[in-house]
Order: sequence, then C-alpha cells, then structure tokens
Amino acid sequence: MSILSIVEKGNPVLDNPSDFVPIEEIMSSSVQKLINDMKDTLDGISDGVGLAAPQVNIPLQIFIVSKRVLNKNISAPVDDLVCINPKIIKFSKTKKWLDGEGCLSVRWYYGKVLRSTNVTLEYYDEKGQKQTRGAGGLLAHIFQHECDHLIGELFIDKAKDIEYIEPEEINKNYI
Repeated sequence: MSILSIVEKGNPVLDNPSDFVPIEEIMSSSVQKLINDMKDTLDGISDGVGLAAPQVNIPLQIFIVSKRVLNKNISAPVDDLVCINPKIIKFSKTKKWLDGEGCLSVRWYYGKVLRSTNVTLEYYDEKGQKQTRGAGGLLAHIFQHECDHLIGELFIDKAKDIEYIEPEEINKNYI
C-alpha cells in the first residue's frame, strides 16, 4: 500500500493534457500498481470523491471514483470505479450551476460550475475491458470534473462564487 502525494494548482502536470494509456499496458504491473496506489490514496481522504492520475503527478488518462459515492443508496457494495482513457460521448442539453465543487489539488476552495446534468462515459476498466456508463447527478458531475483534469483544466478556472471554507467546517458537514 502506497499513499501518493497530491500536487497542487501551479504544478504543470495539472495544466497539460494527459497521455493515452496503451490498451495493452492496462494489465501491466506499473499501471496496476498506480491504480492500487490511487485507490489507497483516495480511500485515505475522507472528503475525496474522485482522483485523477495528474493529481498524483502522473500524466496518464486514468481517474478513480470513490466507492463512498458509488455505495450510497445501494444494498450490494461495489469497489472504486476505475476509468482509463475516458471520454464523455454524450452530454445532456440540460445544464445546472452546481454548488460546492471542490478539488483535492485546490484544497478548501469551492465554487459553482456549470455542468451537464447527465453524461455518458466511455472508458476502459482496470481489466482492460471497454465500458460505457451513463450517469446523472453527483456521478455525472464527478465524471466531468475528472475528465477536465485529463485535458489540463481545473474547476477553479471555470467556477464562479469561489470561496475558501475552513477544513473543520467541511469535516463537520461531510464526515
């Protein structure tokens, strides 16, 4: 188990598009180790819902959605969702300004971001299988946020009404 350091706004890896992961390398020990380390890292951050490889200083098209999000309101628990070379192939026409978007690379700053309410994501899972998954609500929001990371965009660059919220306030409300 390895906990990776999260890089912050200003690190060039966050400002540049990430590299495509060759499909034949998904099952390689280096990519599988990165996935496991990213899972361990995200698992250790109580208010984290997603983590992209550029956030741990690795410019690859990989992100993970926390099982904490996926297991809300379901009876059979699932593991973290691993998305490799993800691409949003469909955005709903309906968009909403979503409150409270934050980022582990821009800690404790939150703002409103205009996002599609529903999306369809195409990606490869951690076994190298091509998947397509529709999402609404929070999961659609996370997919868009994490895909932005992979093209070198941060939420703070498109957010409005940005505010700093003390970590103690976040912990009171979310943990």
